[in-house]
Amino acid sequence: MGQAAPGEVTRLLQQWAAGDRSALDRLTPLVYDELRRLAAHYLRRERPDHTLASTALVHEAWLRLSDQTGISWQDRAHFFGIAARLTRQILVDHARRRQTAKRDPGGTLLSLDEALDVPGRSPVDLVRLDDALEALARRDELQSRIVELRFFAGLSVEETSEVVGWSPATVKREWVVARAWLFRELSRQC
Repeated sequence: MGQAAPGEVTRLLQQWAAGDRSALDRLTPLVYDELRRLAAHYLRRERPDHTLASTALVHEAWLRLSDQTGISWQDRAHFFGIAARLTRQILVDHARRRQTAKRDPGGTLLSLDEALDVPGRSPVDLVRLDDALEALARRDELQSRIVELRFFAGLSVEETSEVVGWSPATVKREWVVARAWLFRELSRQC
């Protein structure tokens, strides 16, 4: 996740949380490229005519991240976990606004195999996926968090493991279960 020396992002996050605004200035170049990579990863899964560019997504996510107050940043994994959640909110809000503007019953469509790595399935609406993730969170917060990190932040199993503090084997197992549950939920909605 980036090119900073181990612990540098964590140290700057903690200084920033303690009120040192100059730490935010030093943090920006260390995390910005990684945020751009994550945004580009996600937007590659979107439809070709998607109106939100990766730069705009990164800027909006960065603005929301830099406005965060009262967070006791644990480490860089925690930071990118929060970034994934904010990215999800931005993308879903964008899809909802687009639906409203067009009065279109469908939202941002992704193929279900792109959304959940299940081959040969029909398109799924990003707003419906978000609703299903909310339902999954009520059932199992960790599984919802894993899907959010893997899908919206584009993190690997190992990176997700670092964020949630579980072994890669456990993350893989929970990822499989979460995808199956979401597939069933989204199939019911079709």
